[in-house]
Order: sequence, then C-alpha cells, then structure tokens
Amino acid sequence: MNKERESCCKRTTMRSEEQKKKLLNRLKRIEGQVRGIQNLIEQNAYCNDVLIQSAAVNAAMNAFNRELLASHIRSCVARDIREGKDEVIDELVATLQKLMR
Repeated sequence: MNKERESCCKRTTMRSEEQKKKLLNRLKRIEGQVRGIQNLIEQNAYCNDVLIQSAAVNAAMNAFNRELLASHIRSCVARDIREGKDEVIDELVATLQKLMR
C-alpha cells in the first residue's frame, strides 16, 4: 500500500450530522446523474446529449469538491496550522494541484 493511500485510511475527520447529510445528498444526486448517462449510452443517445450530461456531472463534482475543500481548510487545515503542523500546507498544495488537473 502506498504512503498516500495509507495516510488517507488512518486519518479521519469528524463531521456534524448536517455536514454528512449535505455531502452524501450531493453524492447521491451525482450518482443519479451518472446512472442517467449510463442509460443514455444504453439507449444509443446522441453523443452531444451524453456530453452535455457528462459536463453536468463534472460541474456537480466540482461543486462537491469546492464545498469539501472549504470545509477542510476551515477545520482540519486551520487546526493543524494552529497546532504547529505546517506539513498540512504541503498536503493542501498537493491536493489543490490534483484538483486543478
């Protein structure tokens, strides 16, 4: 198991029930959109129609990522910096680089 994956699995973030519900609801909507795209493919839908739906999924994932990133910065990153754990800055920069690919 690589180090990045290992650290991901050992660390946790406590979220309020409201935060969890909000994030999970977004993901469920995205899941529904993806299933819709699968149906379009199964029905041999016109390529442009599939691409438009795919773009909508990308936009929804970007919105999810923005919401989660903002929460992460306000909670986890801010806490770690206050505790003198400056390595969280490098982790955040690496994450931002991945999100911007």
